[in-house]
Amino acid sequence: MSGRIPAPAFRIKGYASLFGIADEGGDTVMAGAFRRSLRQRSASGIRFLWQHDPARPIGVWEEMREDERGLFVRGSLIAGLPLADEARLLIRAGAVDGLSIGFRARNALRDPRSGTRRLYDIDLWEISLVTFPQQSFARLDTRSAELAAEAEFSPAARAICRASLTLEYCDT
Repeated sequence: MSGRIPAPAFRIKGYASLFGIADEGGDTVMAGAFRRSLRQRSASGIRFLWQHDPARPIGVWEEMREDERGLFVRGSLIAGLPLADEARLLIRAGAVDGLSIGFRARNALRDPRSGTRRLYDIDLWEISLVTFPQQSFARLDTRSAELAAEAEFSPAARAICRASLTLEYCDT
């Protein structure tokens, strides 16, 4: 053991998709659409990318669940990874707060009147931190990002992290 205290993780949470709301491409995700993917892959099997670029992973998803609103996610940016550190700074500055899903539709129906596609079963393979989300309400909970920033830079919070390793925004 090196005796080195790990850098704190920058944890984020938010909704990657909201049910019943059409996105800019005309897709509407229906409740239950992620159920099979979450059962098959779990959060750790779904990649955390920067701007949907498969060559640019920036974190890991630790929790993913459907609730009455949509697909709630919680994850961590990888401390020390330059692109993840850049993303952290952009989140803290309020420049980036969008989330977006990468998927293949397994079961979908197009509404002939509106032209929108209702997605009933989605093969979810990634969720990205993005500048412009396809679904405008798919966003980070910016308060959680603010708390993470406070924990990251507050000497008192760092001391608590070192002592207990239980503060939500510590790398355990």
